[in-house]
Amino acid sequence: MAKKKEQILVIVESPAKSKTIKKILGSSYNIEASYGHIRDFPPKVLGFDVQHEFTPSFEIIPEKKAVVKKLNDLAKKADKVYLASDPDREGEAIAWHVRQVIDVPDEKVFRIEFNEITPKAVTYAVEHSRQIDMNRVKAQQTRQILDRLVGYKISPVLWEKMRNYHLSAGRVQSVALKMICEREDEINAFTPVEYWTIDAELLKDKAKFQAELSKYKNTKIDIKNEKEAEKIVKYLKETTRSFKVSKITTRNTTRKPTAPFITSTLQREASNKLGYGVSKTMQIAQKLYEGIEIGTDGPVGLITYMRTDSVRISDDAQAAAKEYITENFGKEYYPKTPNNYVKKSKNVQDAHEAIRPSYIDKTPDSIKSHLTNEQYQLYKLIWSKFVSSQMENASVKNTTIDIEAGDCLFKAGISKVTFDGYLKVYKEDDEEEKSPKIPDLKEGEELKLNEVMPKQHFTTPPPRYTEASLVKALEEYGIGRPSTYAPIISKIQQKNYVEKTEKALAPTTLGMTLCKQLNEHFTKIMDYQFTANMETKLDEIAEDKLKWNEVIKEFYTPFVETVSNAKQNMQKVTIESDVICPNCGSKMVVRTSRFGSQFLGCSNYPNCKTMLPLNKDGQVIEQNKETDEKCEKCGGAMVQKVGPYGPYLECIECKNRKRIIKSTGVKCPKCGEGEIIYKKSKYGKVFFGCSKYPNCDFVSWNEPVDEKCPECGSILVKKITKKAKKLECSNKECSFSKEMEEE
Repeated sequence: MAKKKEQILVIVESPAKSKTIKKILGSSYNIEASYGHIRDFPPKVLGFDVQHEFTPSFEIIPEKKAVVKKLNDLAKKADKVYLASDPDREGEAIAWHVRQVIDVPDEKVFRIEFNEITPKAVTYAVEHSRQIDMNRVKAQQTRQILDRLVGYKISPVLWEKMRNYHLSAGRVQSVALKMICEREDEINAFTPVEYWTIDAELLKDKAKFQAELSKYKNTKIDIKNEKEAEKIVKYLKETTRSFKVSKITTRNTTRKPTAPFITSTLQREASNKLGYGVSKTMQIAQKLYEGIEIGTDGPVGLITYMRTDSVRISDDAQAAAKEYITENFGKEYYPKTPNNYVKKSKNVQDAHEAIRPSYIDKTPDSIKSHLTNEQYQLYKLIWSKFVSSQMENASVKNTTIDIEAGDCLFKAGISKVTFDGYLKVYKEDDEEEKSPKIPDLKEGEELKLNEVMPKQHFTTPPPRYTEASLVKALEEYGIGRPSTYAPIISKIQQKNYVEKTEKALAPTTLGMTLCKQLNEHFTKIMDYQFTANMETKLDEIAEDKLKWNEVIKEFYTPFVETVSNAKQNMQKVTIESDVICPNCGSKMVVRTSRFGSQFLGCSNYPNCKTMLPLNKDGQVIEQNKETDEKCEKCGGAMVQKVGPYGPYLECIECKNRKRIIKSTGVKCPKCGEGEIIYKKSKYGKVFFGCSKYPNCDFVSWNEPVDEKCPECGSILVKKITKKAKKLECSNKECSFSKEMEEE
């Protein structure tokens, strides 16, 4: 009698991985997703017992109960259960939580992890399964508890002392806010200093080129004002002044390739070169990692795991790179010894590799037709960086030309790539194409002056942080981890503490006020070194060098005392504006609604209840704005006003009011005639309904999008939570969901 084939359940985090892994493992493996975390602390309470060694308690997340039931039913029928969540602490914790809720014997449950979704990596993981690493789990839970403590203890103090602003504090987010506010203080305190430069446009025959004034009377150039500049210009324009090539210096240099991407460097380069925000970069990278449909190949995981701070690459990847480079570029493009990189910064975890392509032979152009433009651009960035990191140095010839004109010394320079090396992968032109054109010159050669070009400059303050430069600063300070950079930056913007101004991060008045209070009353929490040291302690918990509850205990006692002092000593805060109340003449103060929008309220409240709405730039929105609409009741002119529930139209004659309808642009899936429009309940909560109501009663609490579910054909809706942005099927019986691309 034939032996019954084993039935194996593999539980992953994301359904997007399922098809890719299923293709690799075959029909005897059932792949199911937990859809991220399935348990969390109970809401509205700390969730851990301070009196009993900070023991945490967890509850199944209400919307995950159906998922848990399904996983449990499948696990009971399976001969083996593999927990295959992501290869980091968060993934380890998710695996542990799943283990706690599936009612099967320990000998049936195994933990597997892989850095890339390839046949070799996944098969190896299955063959080398292990038990859940409880040290990693404890490190992740310690971070959760610390963050919960800070949020649940500091936020009520802020609610009391800054009552009108609906504030909250985060352990790491608050430090990021401090960085942005301190930079703003530097910018505001900066005093520009004037200085001048002088260029000379010179001629050899008909060829023109420019040289920059380097020294005047054997002193390095330092021209402070226009008067000094004019003196030198006059001197240079004397008719007898000669310009002579006094020295030509040639120096050969090498340019080395840089390491393959880690999370922070990928986020920075995607921002600088592609203009992608940090969250958007991670969303696209997640899809590339989990798998893209590549024609007849089916779903293919294209890159390794994208949350890493290690620049290490595997021997197999290095060997594949050598073979590709020598075959496609030539042996001279591969170095004599392989390029290896070491990251010299704080708190590096070497759990897995750098970010690289899973299959080096899948070049960006060869699979371009299967990718969206954004996926192609990011994949090309990752592929090119990895291949170039394994190539030979580029050789560059640098030429510096000294030109004397009496007491003035000018310099001009040109660079020429003599061997392109790793630059070959970028198909870059020689640097001479980017360098200024300079004719062939010889020492002692006389040149003609065509024009003297003085230019005024002013020193500039340090720039505001962008998302990319803030990630770099967080990494340099050792604050946060690859998995936390995107949530940190998203959180401080969602809370309206920081806003984007021309791609730079600027603190709002609310953010500056909050930062000042936190700095004054929670000095330790806002200290960069303290926060970085806590990251080190979390690493040591994961390495079994520290006990998790001892780390929390050490933090807890002084922290609770700090909170108590803040309750007593922090003064109540209001943010005054320059606007005077139009009804009573009192100062207007900035307030925040419970929905996060800001408005001006009269400081004489409750005696005066005047409110003025603000736009996203903090400017008062114009009331009684004229419109072209006429009143349907009396024919009078309608003006636009803004109330607590948003803009509306009002007749100046009969005071008839009319809602301003805002459409989503999506056709109603129920009647097919109306459009889905924004509506508000009597409690002020936004929902979405058909414009043909009451003839059509379609409603949804989540905003529909113009896209159908690939599994059941129902319309998809946006599901935005603190932890994720997803598109989900509006059909409650269908479990389809996918990550939402950042708009």
